[in-house]
Amino acid sequence: MNIDEADTHFAAWMRENLDVAASHFNLEITARPIFGWRLRSISARAHGNQGSRWLRVVSQDPQWAQGDPWTGTLDANSIVDVPKPRVLEVLEWADGRQQRAEVMTLLPGWACSPTDALRSPLALPRTWWSDLKNSLEFLAGTSTDRTNSNQQQVTQRIQDRFGNAVDTAVFRWETVHGDLHWSNLMHSPCGLLDWELWGRGPAGTDAATLYCYSLLVPTAAEKVHEVFADALDTPTGRVAQLYVIARMLRRVDDGDYPDLAEPLARHAHGLLLS
Repeated sequence: MNIDEADTHFAAWMRENLDVAASHFNLEITARPIFGWRLRSISARAHGNQGSRWLRVVSQDPQWAQGDPWTGTLDANSIVDVPKPRVLEVLEWADGRQQRAEVMTLLPGWACSPTDALRSPLALPRTWWSDLKNSLEFLAGTSTDRTNSNQQQVTQRIQDRFGNAVDTAVFRWETVHGDLHWSNLMHSPCGLLDWELWGRGPAGTDAATLYCYSLLVPTAAEKVHEVFADALDTPTGRVAQLYVIARMLRRVDDGDYPDLAEPLARHAHGLLLS
C-alpha cells in the first residue's frame, strides 16, 4: 500500500471514529468533517438536544496519548475570560490507537483563514486587534502548571537550526496559546481555537507565531508587528521568533507550506544580524 492509499484508508477510519463519537453523544453530524494536521484529528459541526456543537476526535499512538497536549483542550476550560470553546463532554476508547472525542461549544463567526498561513489580505477591524491583544495579555498572566516549551527545548531547537553561537536565553516566561496561526483565529468576533498546546513559554511566542504565519502577506505581517511590537521587539521576543521559525522550518522540511521557506529564512537572517 502506497502513502496515498494509506492516507485514504486512515481518513475513512477517522470518519468512522467521528461517527462512533457522534452516536455516543447522541449528536448528528451536520457539516462536512475537517481533518487536522496529518489526519490525526477530525472535527465537524454537530447538532443534538442542546443545540449546535463542535465534535472533535483525535487519534494517537498509545505512548503519546498522555501529558499536556492530550488534555489541553479540556484543561483550557479553566480559562474563562478569553473567547474560546468550552469542552462539555469527553470520551476515550482504544482501537489499536487511543481515541479521544470532545464535544465543545461553538464560537460565532468564521475562521480567518482556511490554512495556517495567511495567503491573501484580510480586513479586520481595529476592535478585533484590540480584542486579540487583550485576550493574549490576559492569557499571559494566567497561572498554570502546563508547559508549552522550556529553556532546554528552546535552546536545542534554535541551535540545531541556526548554530551553537546563537544566544537563546529566555528572560521572561508567560502562559501562551502555543499555536496561534490564522486558521485558529475566528473573525467577527475574535475567538481562539485549538488549545492543545497551551502552557508556559517564552514571552511573545504567540505574537511571534502569528507574525511568522503572516509573512506571505506583508501588510498583515506589518499589522501584527504594529500591534505586538512590545512583545516582539525585546530580547526574549527575538528568541521567541527564532524558536518559532526553527519549528516552522522543520515542518517545511517535512513538506508543509513550502512557500514559507524563503520568507522564514529571510526573517531569521535579519534577526540573527540584529
